[in-house]
Amino acid sequence: MTIFFDDRPFKIVRTNQLSAETSQFDHIVDLRLEKLQKSMLSGHTLFLNSTANTALQVLQILEKDFPKQLLSITMATKEKSEIEEKIKEQYKVIKAAGGVVVKDGKWLFMYRRKKWDLPKGKLDKGEDSRTAAVREIEEETGVKSLIKNKICTTWHTYTLNNNRILKRTKWYLCDTIDDSRMQPQAEEQIEKLDWYSPSEAKSLLINSYSSIRFVVDSLNKKRNIKS
Repeated sequence: MTIFFDDRPFKIVRTNQLSAETSQFDHIVDLRLEKLQKSMLSGHTLFLNSTANTALQVLQILEKDFPKQLLSITMATKEKSEIEEKIKEQYKVIKAAGGVVVKDGKWLFMYRRKKWDLPKGKLDKGEDSRTAAVREIEEETGVKSLIKNKICTTWHTYTLNNNRILKRTKWYLCDTIDDSRMQPQAEEQIEKLDWYSPSEAKSLLINSYSSIRFVVDSLNKKRNIKS
């Protein structure tokens, strides 16, 4: 599970799935040996022996006074499912779906609110994620598509009407069926739509969100595209 707080990734991983290569972390903290403190949340931080209680302590810090120097958190644990459920209990969970639409080897991106983004949106009542992804893609871009495979799931937090929201988005790889009516949805503040190759997307995504880069990275790994 990867949750984005203020566009910074908070990853929950099983201890036995943690890579032996840890040079990407600025700090490695064993929570059996040290008490959790806000000062530990800077750069890329790895917490070992994480529990549901320590995960909730981290949440409280992030919600109360987000550490400006924080880049990412990885919590390694033997209690992955328990931690994920405890985190979900702290929020109202909203479900959404979206996709990367492909045509002639290029991907469809949209420019919205001064950032490059991918089409996505909330599920309607009683709607499943795959149906919602296809519907949202067509509503936001005018492009009719067909789902091929699931890419990944992202989570991110925000506050709406004093409610703490945890938004789950399932992402899919989609083929284009018809783009003859492609047009940005103005009411969603989408200014531009265009097709970009995977190599072109690298520079494009500099002006995007970490969560969108996560989706593209996940897709690249699945498609075995070398960077």
